[in-house]
Amino acid sequence: MTHTYIPHCQAIPLIVSKVSAGFPSPADDYLDSSLNIHEFLVSKPAATFLVRATGKSMTGIGIHDGDVLVVDKSAKAVDGSVIIACIEGECLVKRLRIGPRAVWLEAAHPHYPPIDIGEHLDFAVWGVVVGVVRKHQENGRVCTD
Repeated sequence: MTHTYIPHCQAIPLIVSKVSAGFPSPADDYLDSSLNIHEFLVSKPAATFLVRATGKSMTGIGIHDGDVLVVDKSAKAVDGSVIIACIEGECLVKRLRIGPRAVWLEAAHPHYPPIDIGEHLDFAVWGVVVGVVRKHQENGRVCTD
């Protein structure tokens, strides 16, 4: 795992008004404060790591191929949590489901079946996904303008 240390993250202006996809409004009139992205996404730096998602199994909840997931190792995984799990040495992102008689991992896409966590599986929760980071893309290209 590669660790990246960011000694200083500059805060970015935060506009409290919702952004309309219709008629424009003068956003500067609603400038409230600034937002430090690092502080917003990372509440416990010592327990947080980033991992890049691959595949399409979680697109139903907004996790797409190439997204960077913010994961908190100290957060408690409960029924419904989106987690990073390792099963038999393979790590994946799935929704944790805990029923009265079974525990399973659930994808957020209908083409991926649930994964039953039986006693025979080598299973570990690495952390709870607390954020998703992605650059906006249009027509498969990252928008930088």
